[in-house]
Amino acid sequence: MNLRVKEPNSWTQIREELLRRINERVWQPGETIPGEADLAEEFGCARTTVNRALRDLAETGLVIRKRKAGTRVAVNPPHKATLTIPIIREEVEARGAEHRHVLTLKEIRPLPPHLHAAFPVPPGADALYTETLHYADDRPFLYEERYTNLEAVPEMSVAPMDKISLNEWLVQNAPYTTGDMTFFAISADTALARFFECPVGTALYVVERITWNSDLPITHVRMTYAPGYRMRTRI
Repeated sequence: MNLRVKEPNSWTQIREELLRRINERVWQPGETIPGEADLAEEFGCARTTVNRALRDLAETGLVIRKRKAGTRVAVNPPHKATLTIPIIREEVEARGAEHRHVLTLKEIRPLPPHLHAAFPVPPGADALYTETLHYADDRPFLYEERYTNLEAVPEMSVAPMDKISLNEWLVQNAPYTTGDMTFFAISADTALARFFECPVGTALYVVERITWNSDLPITHVRMTYAPGYRMRTRI
């Protein structure tokens, strides 16, 4: 194939063609592909253009480049999963149930010591602590404990928390640039067993999430789900 392109962004067209050959197994995993000079001649472009396209593929992990050894197709390229922050109301409604939430606690309190490293709220900043109960058709669905940095979202202190849950309000009003999520299981203590109407010691699924806007922490939330909850995602 002779792909002749002269636009300033022609390296992107070459990258797409190289990507096609990798995906369609024209070049097999582990196979060394033609050198920059050969590809430049084939595509009728400068060698630097081919180099730019190959560097982009190398950054994604699809090819491996070694000095004097050439470029080969990665045998096991990395796969990245993208997770979005779900709105609890929508998750409940997707199950065919009606969502209801109850804010049971809202107060300014110091960040507990065990969160200082993971959620470094600036010294002197106010942290708003909230506890929210979420229901699906009046059945317990999720228990939410949240610390929010009011320096990051000061308007949250007057948000209409009776009409919309903090989860949904933050998704709509607090843009974030990065985050961290942890998944684990705990045994229900007396308070959780009472809320979920289950025996003490029942295994419960927990998600802890921290979101940031650049270097400013926004919120730390711990969500404990009802017994039997399953999280499903795609890769």
